[in-house]
Amino acid sequence: MKSKPLIALLVAVIATLGNTATALEGDPHSRETAEQRNARMAWWREAKFGMFIHWGVYAVPAGHYDGKPIGGIGEWIMRHGKIPVARYRAYAKDFNPVKYDPAAWAALAKEAGMRYVVITSKHHDGFALFPSEASDWDIADSTPWKKDLIGPLAKAARAQGLKFGLYYSQAQDWVHPGGAKSGYKDGEGWDDAHKGNFDSYMEQIAVPQTREILTRYQPDVLWWDTPHLMTPEHAAKLASLLTLKPGIIHNNRLGGGYKGDTETPEQHIPATGFPGRDWETCMTMNDTWGFQSDDHNWKPLSTLITNLVDIASKGGNYLLNVGPTAEGEIPAECVKRLKELGAWMKINGESIYGTHASPFKKLSWGRRTAKPAGDDTILYLHVLDWPEDGKLKVPGLSNPVKSAELLAGGTKLTVETDENGPILSLPATAPDAICSTIKMLIQGKPEIAETPVSADKDGVIRLLPEDAHFEGEDVKTQDQDGVANIGYWTNPKDSVSWNLRADKDGKYLIQIEAAAPSGGSVLMIQGIGKLAYSVPKTGSYKSFQPTHVGEVILRKDEKTTLTLRPVVDGWHPLNVRKVELLPQP
Repeated sequence: MKSKPLIALLVAVIATLGNTATALEGDPHSRETAEQRNARMAWWREAKFGMFIHWGVYAVPAGHYDGKPIGGIGEWIMRHGKIPVARYRAYAKDFNPVKYDPAAWAALAKEAGMRYVVITSKHHDGFALFPSEASDWDIADSTPWKKDLIGPLAKAARAQGLKFGLYYSQAQDWVHPGGAKSGYKDGEGWDDAHKGNFDSYMEQIAVPQTREILTRYQPDVLWWDTPHLMTPEHAAKLASLLTLKPGIIHNNRLGGGYKGDTETPEQHIPATGFPGRDWETCMTMNDTWGFQSDDHNWKPLSTLITNLVDIASKGGNYLLNVGPTAEGEIPAECVKRLKELGAWMKINGESIYGTHASPFKKLSWGRRTAKPAGDDTILYLHVLDWPEDGKLKVPGLSNPVKSAELLAGGTKLTVETDENGPILSLPATAPDAICSTIKMLIQGKPEIAETPVSADKDGVIRLLPEDAHFEGEDVKTQDQDGVANIGYWTNPKDSVSWNLRADKDGKYLIQIEAAAPSGGSVLMIQGIGKLAYSVPKTGSYKSFQPTHVGEVILRKDEKTTLTLRPVVDGWHPLNVRKVELLPQP
């Protein structure tokens, strides 16, 4: 017999499930076939490299409030400084981008080798760079400029053959009443002007403004951000509007259970990418997205190029940010680096555009990308560490090599083969001091045998999560603050192992770097001797501590396996960042 309260509860649950199912169906791409999805995503997968632009009223204070620097990223100054709404809105009178040149911005993106542009139409401060009928907190009503900033850039970008995208902060809004405020509940904030209802905010601001930008600018990408307070019902109202731009691509930050089309790691490159998912790393050139006058920590060109090839080798896109000033200038340091990136891309661009993730797990000298060439395959070898002996080894590749040449200058390279794979003979000097690219045509699809982990230049054998073999249902590689580690080790029946090979005879000290909120778990190290490792308490899953476990003897060129196997009794979950075998004198 069912009581009336229980029946009412069941009805409510069924209704909620029904609403969720209906809401998720609001995504116009939820029923597309694999072929339709591949066609829709084709230009984005080909592009690989795009420009992110964070621009808004936050460029006026440029990191300072009441004569004091406010810590954190520039576009978050209102939240970090807890600036009252009236004080923040007053900055708009000084947002007058008289030096704004959308044609020059688009030309710069094109010169850098970028294939698309994404700009903030509205960031978390709620300010719209377009004339909005839903609010007067916009470029037309609150600034001396009085004109649209988005339309001219969309036109200029498309004139350069670039795709055009819009960032839109759909939930977090620090000016409009009821907009979500990070760290605060619905309707709350640090100013009485924030008081309001999130449902009302969605109906009065987010929904109509999303409709405005989709209708007016027809963006190729809609880049949602921070789904605070977003329910399936809220998200459905926005997702259903995507039909206004057929073929649009949107990311995974809408909320409400919507996965979108792309994963969006921020300021880091995941160790193994996102197999089976399209993804895009967004990064700054210094430490902030929006313009901040005190931030001069510019990444060197070598880091930007290395990031680009690393991301491409893992199957992702690189969305690199610029933060213009309140007058509408892209900082000179950004311009300089983008032009230098463009010079590299003019020579090496074919090794980035339209390529796929590298079929190889790890390379000591660089990265690799690949693309089909009829029945054969082109491998692009991005050499970041030019070999001193002029011999570049391609371990594990068993396919016959049809040809190999440098992209810079087209110099043909001779290729030999031993039992471990091809060996390319290189010139004494690298064509590019940062990253030189070799184009290698191989017969058929790549056939790659796993090669054991060997010592780095310093003699240390580093066993990393991306090289591990997992046995069990739970343990796996995870990405944590930009660094890969072995996690989800909740089941003591699961184990992790690596194949390795030493380059010299001798003693090696095993060191394990692990993090565990609770100490006392024991791992047995098997395969090379038999040692026990009692994991220390580090306080959290993010606090890693290296521990010396013991010594083992390894023989030169002898292939062996190191396995970490839990002792079941007293097991507590832990994360492992790496295992190192340190050569001893």
